[in-house]
Amino acid sequence: QVQLVESGGGSVQAGGSLRLSCAASGYTYSNNCMGWFRQAPGKEREGVGSIYTGGGSTYYADSVKGRFTISQDNAKNTVYLQMNSLKPEDTAMYYCGLSRHPGSWFNCQYFLARDFGYWGQGTQVTVSS
Repeated sequence: QVQLVESGGGSVQAGGSLRLSCAASGYTYSNNCMGWFRQAPGKEREGVGSIYTGGGSTYYADSVKGRFTISQDNAKNTVYLQMNSLKPEDTAMYYCGLSRHPGSWFNCQYFLARDFGYWGQGTQVTVSS
Protein backbone atom coordinates (compact mmCIF):
# COMPACT_ATOMS: atom_id res chain seq x y z
CA GLN A 1 0.00 0.00 0.00
CA VAL A 2 0.99 3.64 -0.35
CA GLN A 3 3.40 4.77 2.30
CA LEU A 4 4.83 8.26 2.77
CA VAL A 5 7.41 8.85 5.45
CA GLU A 6 8.57 12.37 6.31
CA SER A 7 11.75 13.21 8.15
CA GLY A 8 14.03 16.17 8.79
CA GLY A 9 11.97 18.40 11.03
CA GLY A 10 13.39 20.13 14.06
CA SER A 11 13.86 23.40 15.89
CA VAL A 12 15.78 26.31 14.40
CA GLN A 13 16.14 30.01 14.95
CA ALA A 14 14.65 32.53 12.58
CA GLY A 15 16.75 32.82 9.46
CA GLY A 16 17.87 29.22 9.65
CA SER A 17 17.32 26.32 7.27
CA LEU A 18 15.92 22.82 7.33
CA ARG A 19 15.46 20.14 4.68
CA LEU A 20 12.51 17.81 4.91
CA SER A 21 12.37 14.48 3.11
CA CYS A 22 9.38 12.40 2.04
CA ALA A 23 10.16 8.80 1.08
CA ALA A 24 7.41 7.24 -1.00
CA SER A 25 6.65 3.57 -1.59
CA GLY A 26 3.82 1.23 -2.55
CA TYR A 27 2.88 2.82 -5.87
CA THR A 28 4.36 3.94 -9.17
CA TYR A 29 6.35 7.04 -8.22
CA SER A 30 6.66 8.63 -11.65
CA ASN A 31 4.01 10.88 -13.21
CA ASN A 32 2.27 11.75 -10.00
CA CYS A 33 1.80 14.92 -7.98
CA MET A 34 3.43 15.14 -4.58
CA GLY A 35 2.62 18.03 -2.29
CA TRP A 36 3.94 19.60 0.87
CA PHE A 37 1.48 20.95 3.40
CA ARG A 38 1.64 22.39 6.88
CA GLN A 39 -0.75 22.76 9.74
CA ALA A 40 -0.30 24.98 12.75
CA PRO A 41 -2.34 24.46 15.93
CA GLY A 42 -5.86 25.76 15.50
CA LYS A 43 -5.43 26.35 11.78
CA GLU A 44 -6.41 24.49 8.67
CA ARG A 45 -3.91 22.52 6.65
CA GLU A 46 -2.43 24.75 3.98
CA GLY A 47 -0.51 23.94 0.86
CA VAL A 48 3.13 24.92 0.74
CA GLY A 49 3.85 23.65 -2.75
CA SER A 50 3.96 20.66 -5.02
CA ILE A 51 5.99 18.82 -7.61
CA TYR A 52 4.87 16.78 -10.56
CA THR A 53 7.26 13.85 -10.51
CA GLY A 54 6.98 13.30 -14.25
CA GLY A 55 9.24 16.16 -15.31
CA GLY A 56 9.80 17.92 -12.03
CA SER A 57 7.60 21.01 -12.43
CA THR A 58 7.18 22.75 -9.10
CA TYR A 59 4.60 25.13 -7.68
CA TYR A 60 4.72 27.25 -4.55
CA ALA A 61 2.52 29.24 -2.23
CA ASP A 62 3.25 32.97 -2.27
CA SER A 63 4.17 32.85 1.41
CA VAL A 64 7.16 30.59 0.74
CA LYS A 65 8.14 31.51 -2.81
CA GLY A 66 11.82 32.36 -2.98
CA ARG A 67 12.54 30.73 0.39
CA PHE A 68 11.42 27.12 -0.07
CA THR A 69 12.44 24.73 -2.83
CA ILE A 70 10.90 21.38 -3.70
CA SER A 71 13.03 18.79 -5.45
CA GLN A 72 13.11 15.06 -5.99
CA ASP A 73 15.42 12.11 -6.30
CA ASN A 74 13.75 9.70 -8.69
CA ALA A 75 16.18 6.90 -7.88
CA LYS A 76 15.15 7.08 -4.23
CA ASN A 77 11.44 7.84 -4.78
CA THR A 78 11.96 10.77 -2.46
CA VAL A 79 10.75 14.35 -2.51
CA TYR A 80 12.49 17.12 -0.57
CA LEU A 81 11.47 20.47 0.84
CA GLN A 82 14.43 22.78 1.37
CA MET A 83 13.40 25.61 3.66
CA ASN A 84 15.63 28.67 3.94
CA SER A 85 15.21 32.00 5.71
CA LEU A 86 12.75 30.40 8.08
CA LYS A 87 10.36 32.62 10.01
CA PRO A 88 8.45 31.99 13.24
CA GLU A 89 5.24 31.88 11.22
CA ASP A 90 6.61 28.82 9.39
CA THR A 91 6.20 26.86 12.63
CA ALA A 92 3.84 23.94 11.96
CA MET A 93 3.54 20.23 11.44
CA TYR A 94 4.63 19.53 7.88
CA TYR A 95 3.10 16.75 5.80
CA CYS A 96 3.75 15.36 2.39
CA GLY A 97 0.85 14.11 0.34
CA LEU A 98 0.20 12.09 -2.80
CA SER A 99 -2.42 13.30 -5.23
CA ARG A 100 -5.58 11.24 -5.61
CA HIS A 101 -5.36 11.93 -9.37
CA PRO A 102 -2.59 9.64 -10.67
CA GLY A 103 -0.97 10.78 -13.88
CA SER A 104 -2.58 14.21 -13.76
CA TRP A 105 -0.44 17.34 -13.57
CA PHE A 106 -3.32 19.80 -13.91
CA ASN A 107 -4.38 19.79 -10.27
CA CYS A 108 -0.77 19.82 -9.10
CA GLN A 109 -0.39 23.53 -9.74
CA TYR A 110 -3.09 24.34 -7.17
CA PHE A 111 -1.96 21.88 -4.43
CA LEU A 112 -5.34 21.82 -2.73
CA ALA A 113 -5.52 19.45 0.23
CA ARG A 114 -8.76 17.94 -1.07
CA ASP A 115 -6.92 16.68 -4.17
CA PHE A 116 -4.50 14.62 -2.07
CA GLY A 117 -5.59 11.23 -0.81
CA TYR A 118 -2.53 9.87 0.96
CA TRP A 119 -0.55 11.50 3.75
CA GLY A 120 2.56 10.91 5.75
CA GLN A 121 2.66 11.08 9.53
CA GLY A 122 4.09 14.58 9.57
CA THR A 123 7.24 16.14 10.94
CA GLN A 124 7.33 19.12 13.29
CA VAL A 125 9.12 22.33 12.35
CA THR A 126 9.57 24.96 15.05
CA VAL A 127 11.14 28.34 14.31
CA SER A 128 12.02 30.58 17.23
CA SER A 129 12.54 34.32 17.02
